[in-house]
Amino acid sequence: MQSLNSCNWPGNDPLMITYHDTEWGVPLHDDRKLFEFMVLDAFQAGLSWKTILYRREGFRAAFDNFDIEKIAAYTEDKIQQLMQDTRIIRNQLKIRSTVTNAQAFLRTQKEFGTFDKYIWQFTGGKTKYNDWTELSQLPAKSAESDAMSKDLIKRGFKFVGSTICYAFMQAAGMVNDHMVYCTKHSGGKS
Repeated sequence: MQSLNSCNWPGNDPLMITYHDTEWGVPLHDDRKLFEFMVLDAFQAGLSWKTILYRREGFRAAFDNFDIEKIAAYTEDKIQQLMQDTRIIRNQLKIRSTVTNAQAFLRTQKEFGTFDKYIWQFTGGKTKYNDWTELSQLPAKSAESDAMSKDLIKRGFKFVGSTICYAFMQAAGMVNDHMVYCTKHSGGKS
């Protein structure tokens, strides 16, 4: 059951509540997990987060637990297998972009040492806290997500428009968009 001191977007869905309470807005610095969120946010485009969240374990199984090196080396045969995998969203462009993004992710890791070091530069290395009081105030994008999108595209990433980047920033805790009345809003804010 959802708390009265919580964001209302998870509704009464147990999986959405758990995601809200344990992951969304929590600063993330693990490269594999960052890649997972990048993939899932790309697949979310045009769909609800709930749809993706309920298929998350299927995505993990289908995409080798988001092993970036393995995904970067996927062959055409593997892509065709994924197109038949009912555990995931079978969108050919998004599946192919996952392979392309794994390759770009590895290049970025090599350049910066970690993808974490690269991606967090867009918020100055720390979480940006917003003080929203209503869900309708949440933006679809920001100046930071615009800059991130532009740079990722320049690096060869696909499905990284500003709106997808903003959702990624929320998921990875680069932006804390919990409502001010939510107990998760000030967690970690000094």
